[in-house]
Amino acid sequence: MPDNTPIRRARLAGVISSHLPAAATSATDGILDVTDLHAFSLKEPVSGRKYTVIKLQTQSGVAGFGECGSVSVDELSKARQVVVGKPATAYEVIRQQLMFLPHLQGAVNMALLDVVGKQTKAPVYQVLGGPTRNKARAVTPLAGASGEALLASMQRAQEAGFRAFLVPPPAGEAPNRGQAFVHAALKRLDALRAAGGDAVDFVLDGAGALSAGDASSLAHAFERFHLLWFDEPCRVSNLATLRKIAAESVTPLGFGRHLHQAGDFQDLLLEEVMDVLRPNLALNGISSIRKMAAIAETYYVAVAPYHDGGPIGTVAALHLAASLPNFFIQQIPLPVADADRKMRTELAGSVEAVKDGFAALPTGPGLGITVNEAALEKYKGL
Repeated sequence: MPDNTPIRRARLAGVISSHLPAAATSATDGILDVTDLHAFSLKEPVSGRKYTVIKLQTQSGVAGFGECGSVSVDELSKARQVVVGKPATAYEVIRQQLMFLPHLQGAVNMALLDVVGKQTKAPVYQVLGGPTRNKARAVTPLAGASGEALLASMQRAQEAGFRAFLVPPPAGEAPNRGQAFVHAALKRLDALRAAGGDAVDFVLDGAGALSAGDASSLAHAFERFHLLWFDEPCRVSNLATLRKIAAESVTPLGFGRHLHQAGDFQDLLLEEVMDVLRPNLALNGISSIRKMAAIAETYYVAVAPYHDGGPIGTVAALHLAASLPNFFIQQIPLPVADADRKMRTELAGSVEAVKDGFAALPTGPGLGITVNEAALEKYKGL
């Protein structure tokens, strides 16, 4: 009996191609091919916060922007070899090819999606399938080491529109600090809640720096405080320890700011020790976090991306938030110094504005912002 498989495949290929919309086949004409990649290393004048803005230029003249942490000249050269000559629509293929450059992978992914959105005249979240919400809840870290400084920081953040806050526990030199440490942490959060009123929420930010004993004690002590979650209570290197902390307390736990790749956090899901996934936006970018969120959704785990970079990263995070069914809340930096806030506004406009605890979604094509390239040069290498 003759094998008609090749004939059938050829016939199917013809049928499929005849039904493809024009936009789907136009990528082959080269207008969205990447022609160059530039990097701008920026530093805020007062806080010293550093981040790198990536600009991708395409043959059509459309430019896309992304953001990540510090990158080396060698990393930039290797990324350029991968990206240049490829169409921006191949953002998923390029993401996989840049796995060996995690610090650039996320920024390039944002920039490619920015190009695709601009070319199709649609916001990035529309390119990704449409929004799941019309605004994104926001949380910001409080600045200061003392209770007084944290109170002042919260008041500034409230005036800026925030209603949820990341709070560090009291500092200490030695691990396993005992009940005095726990009482000091409770006193700190009680004072903030008393000053903030019933409309505010808190995240206790362990930053992965606490011992397992201190983390366990705090998780138990804060059960009735109703934290949004306890963030990075300790390092994730010992699953048995994390399982014990999660089993002995109902305080929600969040992990993920130091993890890269979806497989890195699957053990945390399987062991049921994580309630909130905290993937690092600068390290992973939009597409990787969407993949992580899809896996987390099957475990009923919410997603609250970690972001401590610049305003381009913030606007990318809002597009990401709009595309995630299991999105919870987005971390947005709020610099203390006027000079730092001015720099961020000069770079990307008022994209980080928060009202009544929520940030509005961008509505323009691509990332929906006009990046001030003069400001990129102005603050480059400060």
